[in-house]
Amino acid sequence: MAATVHNPLFSNLAALKSTQPAHGSAAARAGTRRVGSGSGVRCYQGQASELESRRVTLKNGGDALDICRVLNGMWQTGGGWGRIDRDDAVDAMLRHADAGLTTFDMADHYGPAEDLYGIFINRIRRERPPEFLEKIRGLTKWVPPPVKMTSSFVKEAIDVSRKRMDVASLDMLQFHWWDYSNPGYLDALKHLTDLKEEGKIKTVALTNFDTERLQIILDHEIPVVSNQVQHSIIDMRPQQKMAELCQLTGVKLITYGTVMGGLLSEKFLDTNLAIPFAGPPLNTPSLQKYKRMVDAWGGWSQFQAVLQTLKKVASKHGVKIPTVAVKYILDQPAVAGSMVGVRLGLSEHLKDSNDIFSLVLDEEDVASIQEVSKRGRDLLKVIGDCGDEYRRA
Repeated sequence: MAATVHNPLFSNLAALKSTQPAHGSAAARAGTRRVGSGSGVRCYQGQASELESRRVTLKNGGDALDICRVLNGMWQTGGGWGRIDRDDAVDAMLRHADAGLTTFDMADHYGPAEDLYGIFINRIRRERPPEFLEKIRGLTKWVPPPVKMTSSFVKEAIDVSRKRMDVASLDMLQFHWWDYSNPGYLDALKHLTDLKEEGKIKTVALTNFDTERLQIILDHEIPVVSNQVQHSIIDMRPQQKMAELCQLTGVKLITYGTVMGGLLSEKFLDTNLAIPFAGPPLNTPSLQKYKRMVDAWGGWSQFQAVLQTLKKVASKHGVKIPTVAVKYILDQPAVAGSMVGVRLGLSEHLKDSNDIFSLVLDEEDVASIQEVSKRGRDLLKVIGDCGDEYRRA
């Protein structure tokens, strides 16, 4: 699906990128009070065992879905990262699942992502035992144009995803809405809730909604379990308003952009992109997107200080920079899971992803990362709340 992003700072974005009590209707009314903008970042909430930290359950009332806390992000199947071979991609999905990375995140507009999942899940059904199948999760997104949301329109779209993914019921449907001046998002979510009651969706969730609209949705007692938002050491916006509301209500955050398309890695440490052809090329949509985020935050020189700090922490623990970057965000309040993009059949980082579960950042690590993260601009003031980069003129 083509999308137009109006913020000049991000004018070239071509695609959309994703232990509190559950809030039933009574809890929602009691808990969803208005949240001010003054809440600060909170870090280091304590550590669970690796077994406990591997999976998490998203809840809202009677709705619940357990997922792997490190999700395989499938935006990279949509083109721009290299040609995806179908068989190689499905083989790679099986390797991820066998390695314990059993949750896959996709969208209706991520090229063949939903179709690949359909082939993959059938191979799981044929080639793995039933108890293995029970651990697999396929999360998808619906990103419609902001037209009139009728019951039949919503149902037809969900049926397409169910058919492509070859499942009777979607594990999770994450809903995105482009235009808040059009309140049709509430109609769409009510129809999605009806489809959940019919058994066509197991859980309803959001992607790139801001705190104000999440509040409104919860006030209407629509049972969303999570909101997928951009969140990284550079982009700490979700901790300023969104996390507070989530902690009050039990809604969780699933984060994407957490390794910034690969910018938060050894590959870009000690590089100078101001010199033509001197550094690694920014040759994917995700690298180009998150380079603009770096520029908005404070520029490449400041970003090098972040990479140097992460490298020091990573070397201390015998892991890679992306592992530290993801773990830091997973430890933030209200964060249930973080996305690691997968270039299926082209490259793999199974060990680095699994290292996230055993990594424990100590107070010294957290303090050093927090200090360097705060050197840049406040992106809440530069861009706005979660998801505003997709809507602001």
